[in-house]
Amino acid sequence: MKTTLKSLIVAIAIITTASTFAQKKEIKASESKINWTGTKVTGSHTGTLNLSEGFLVFDGENITKGEFTVDMTTLAVTDLEAGKGKEKLEGHLSSDDFFGIKNHKTAKLVVTKAKKTSEGYKIAGDLTIKGKTNPIEFVLALNGDAASTTLKVDRTKYDIKYGSGSFFDNLGDKAISDEFELAVELKM
Repeated sequence: MKTTLKSLIVAIAIITTASTFAQKKEIKASESKINWTGTKVTGSHTGTLNLSEGFLVFDGENITKGEFTVDMTTLAVTDLEAGKGKEKLEGHLSSDDFFGIKNHKTAKLVVTKAKKTSEGYKIAGDLTIKGKTNPIEFVLALNGDAASTTLKVDRTKYDIKYGSGSFFDNLGDKAISDEFELAVELKM
């Protein structure tokens, strides 16, 4: 009986101690920013997306997990003006040629591993866009209650092949780069 009670007390102490170190930090979606840049042979386009929700879990100074959901219905083009191609490009990016937003309203990143480095945290995760999930790595810099990163995403891994020179010949100056860039600023 004493051994069972002692084991129970030790188990409770371990669970209590472990849970006091883990801290979940919610991301303030309305204060966070996601800017995207897509390039093509003849130039580039820029825009924004909104974060729906997200969090990071810390154990001391180490990130142990995290998850972020992007509201793809908020996709906006910022380098064109209304009536001058903005709506047309937003419609095309929302179509099945690109992000298929009607059927894929969100994109998601799940952090699977994080390692502290001199530059911040080397993050490994699973990124889901248009219903396809692929691994991705990037460096996340932390500064107090803010975090930032710039990462490149190969759109062809998510079945977004429109205008890709990797899949289509003779595109000439209509070729669109396979990678797009995301510049992310998070507030916690």
